[in-house]
Amino acid sequence: MTHKNTKKVVAIIQARMGSARLPGKVLKKVSSMPMLWYMFDRLKYSQEVDKIILATSTSSKDDQLVSFAEEYQIPCFRGSEEDVLGRYYGAAIYFEGETIVRLTGDCPLIDPQVTDQVILTHLSSNADYTSNTILRTFPRGLDTEVFSFETLKKTYKEGKKNYEREHVTPYIYQHPDKFHLESVVAEKKLRRSDLRITVDTEKDLKLIRKIFEALYKENEIFHTEDIIGLLDKNPELLKINAHIKQKEVKEN
Repeated sequence: MTHKNTKKVVAIIQARMGSARLPGKVLKKVSSMPMLWYMFDRLKYSQEVDKIILATSTSSKDDQLVSFAEEYQIPCFRGSEEDVLGRYYGAAIYFEGETIVRLTGDCPLIDPQVTDQVILTHLSSNADYTSNTILRTFPRGLDTEVFSFETLKKTYKEGKKNYEREHVTPYIYQHPDKFHLESVVAEKKLRRSDLRITVDTEKDLKLIRKIFEALYKENEIFHTEDIIGLLDKNPELLKINAHIKQKEVKEN
């Protein structure tokens, strides 16, 4: 590891099989492997993450994800299906995380360079919470949130509303009076919030498969700049999922 910070950085990828729009999406094949596998593979190139774990639910529907984790020797934690905040808190305790990186299992093009940028900003600013989503400037699908264990613990104890439990971090970023928040903005070449490279629907998955088909090489990593270059040269690819609307966090 290159960071001088001594606090253990644990990336927790939340995933479940019961997606409303595309059930079982995280284990659907992209190229030759399940979509979720590529997240772990790409994050291995991070210079700042000490451990990458999968956090799934205790529902029998998610037994497949536990089998996936066992097959690829990925550390795994199981917690509540609905109380994802509680699941994160349990996983952070179990794996002794001091700095937590929150990622979701529908981002197979997560960029370790972007994730590292968010982590380093967080560590250098002594923030409680840092993300590249407060102000959205990066392509959707690179979402990274970083917070201290103490922030997670406070949120776990004080966040009571259903959406605060299900979405983990709204209690933090909706209370700037209680937490020191930091935002990471994309440099100009990556400032493409118009691009959607996350997976929520079959059309999204189709685009991801096209990107991997064009750029993926075993034991190598391609970055966001490469993806942007590919999409700019092949604008017809953008039409595949241009009409998809993102589901937003509901405050209720």
